[in-house]
Amino acid sequence: MIDWEEVIKAESTEELKEIKLWLFQENMRLEQERTELEQARNKFLDERVKLRDELDELNRRTVMERKRLKEENLFFEKKMAILQEGFRQLEEDRKRFEQERQTLLKEAREQQSGEQEFGEGSFTAVQLLFRGVNNPLALRKRYRDLIKIFHPDNLFGDGELAGQINKEYLKRKQEERFW
Repeated sequence: MIDWEEVIKAESTEELKEIKLWLFQENMRLEQERTELEQARNKFLDERVKLRDELDELNRRTVMERKRLKEENLFFEKKMAILQEGFRQLEEDRKRFEQERQTLLKEAREQQSGEQEFGEGSFTAVQLLFRGVNNPLALRKRYRDLIKIFHPDNLFGDGELAGQINKEYLKRKQEERFW
């Protein structure tokens, strides 16, 4: 007779071996997946660290660029203020100079019209421009300054007045020998 218990034992031993084999294979597969997941996690963490470092570097550059831009803006504003002050000063000087010029021209016209006769010692507008010059160095300096102002190529230059200044300078330069 067949011993069913032994058959069941044999079948259960075979099944048990198959189950053990399957469990072993499943365990190995899970271990391999765990290893792959661990590697993926480590790779992810490395990438995260790199990304964080890159973001920190970009933030640092951004802060530096903003600081540089702010400094450049301040520098530009200072330059602009200096330029505006210079233009304001030039405008004031131009107005003052124009007033002085008009006054001198008015005095010269009055003198020429005969309202003020001083005889041979009378002054023209150009002579007034050279008033107070008493040595050759001061004469040259005054001449250069006047020519810079009245040269016809300048914005408010006057060719006629520049010619009169040249004549007066040459006359005074000739008189310079007798100083």
